[in-house]
Amino acid sequence: MSQTNLFAAVGRLLLAILFILSGLGKLAAPEAMQGYIASVGLPLPMLSYLLAIVVEVCGGLLLLVGYQTRIASLALGAFTLVAAVFFHGNFADQNQMIHFLKSIAIIGGLLQVAAFGAGGLSLDARRLRTA
Repeated sequence: MSQTNLFAAVGRLLLAILFILSGLGKLAAPEAMQGYIASVGLPLPMLSYLLAIVVEVCGGLLLLVGYQTRIASLALGAFTLVAAVFFHGNFADQNQMIHFLKSIAIIGGLLQVAAFGAGGLSLDARRLRTA
């Protein structure tokens, strides 16, 4: 196993954990989360809430196992950008600015995954080896 493949797998794991735990965490307080979504002016809070859970959990799992990794990382990156703009766009609040910049850094990591793929320790790589 090469060091590059190991680093790619660990990087995917670290990114995936963030999304999976965030998506599952939304299940703990659905009304509060929907209220938060409505408070920033997003339409259809219930649908937005369900969409966020599906994108975070499913996208995180795809990233974790390295299946359709480029598509999953781009979808998670777009989701993260939208979330950053709507939920962390108040730059007068230093805490919100920090959260926004962290989201931008996460998007950078996801773009790296989209650019270079999942690495050798992934279902994508296994699929290519058997093809």
